[in-house]
Amino acid sequence: MPAHIHRLTALLAAIEQGMTLEKPDITWLLERRDSEDTARLFAVARSVRQRHFGNQVFFYGFLYFSTHCRNNCRFCRYQRANTSLKRYRKTREQILSAAMEMAAAGVHLIDLTMGEDPDIVGGTQSQIQEWVEMIRSVGQHTHLPVMVSPGAVSRALLAALARAGVAWYACYQETHNEQLYGTLRPGQDFHRRMSGKYQARNLSLLVEEGILTGVGETAADLADSIDFMRRFAVDQARVMRFVPQPGIPMARTAPSGGGNELVTIAVMRLVMPGVLIPASLDVDGLAGLAERLDAGANVVTSIVPPLAGLAGVANPVLDIAEAGRTLAKALPVLDRCNLVPAAAGDYQAWVTNRQAMHRRSGHFRHAPAGEVVPCA
Repeated sequence: MPAHIHRLTALLAAIEQGMTLEKPDITWLLERRDSEDTARLFAVARSVRQRHFGNQVFFYGFLYFSTHCRNNCRFCRYQRANTSLKRYRKTREQILSAAMEMAAAGVHLIDLTMGEDPDIVGGTQSQIQEWVEMIRSVGQHTHLPVMVSPGAVSRALLAALARAGVAWYACYQETHNEQLYGTLRPGQDFHRRMSGKYQARNLSLLVEEGILTGVGETAADLADSIDFMRRFAVDQARVMRFVPQPGIPMARTAPSGGGNELVTIAVMRLVMPGVLIPASLDVDGLAGLAERLDAGANVVTSIVPPLAGLAGVANPVLDIAEAGRTLAKALPVLDRCNLVPAAAGDYQAWVTNRQAMHRRSGHFRHAPAGEVVPCA
């Protein structure tokens, strides 16, 4: 038996028995590319998911309500310097209407995402309060948990969101390699962005972290990110492949690096068996859903209603007008993967149990010394 087959067999058997992976093994698994190797990796990832979640999958409605941003992230088409882009800010009425439509369709959570809109996060107190009240009203009208993805914001604003009933704070680092981070997010302090995650946890918010592949990272960089997510005890761990878009510095950059989105999903499932891992429709649309579920994901994200004038992030229009990013279109894919949508109360029960776990454990009441600095 070849040495790498022997190592893979031993590792996967140990994982099935509950072994905790160390970084060298995480890195090695992330480097697997042979189709037979990855098929075995994905099979164990599905087995681990089955033990922790059964065959249930959750659905997230995605509402990208403002495409204005104060940052110049080199990988994002919504960067401030992209003057060719037609931008929008949805009104409170438009946001509520879309959220209610998604809730009626059967999603389990409403994900309210924006760029770091200077008129909101950097606006007047009345503007900020209006935004917070809009978010409160989404939760009240849909009776669903709400996730906010506003970028790096102040602790005071995070506290206001927590008081408004927000359940989740999503803030993606993209990479935990500080040098690569500086290339991807010029002018944005690495530690300030990290700080928000600790502050959100201390405010009893659940936290989603996210990383990119294809941006020059190594397998060791990805292993460092996954190890951070495990130590932080993130509640949702996302990975997405970089998709070049017109009007950005990386538009003509061929995706490169040591990562593979599907392999990374599988390894995250093995390292963090009980967390939520998205299969995003925002990269390859409906056509890419089954392979992400087969790799161990258990959340379908970026459900977007058609004809609402809403955009995606990695792919702004993919499958939206054709209603390909609806729950109804995703259900047959679940069926082919021998999965089912979770019942209405199951997601809320998971959220409640996860919050109780953090309270019992006292997770991250204080950030590790020297790792983060206070958020502005």
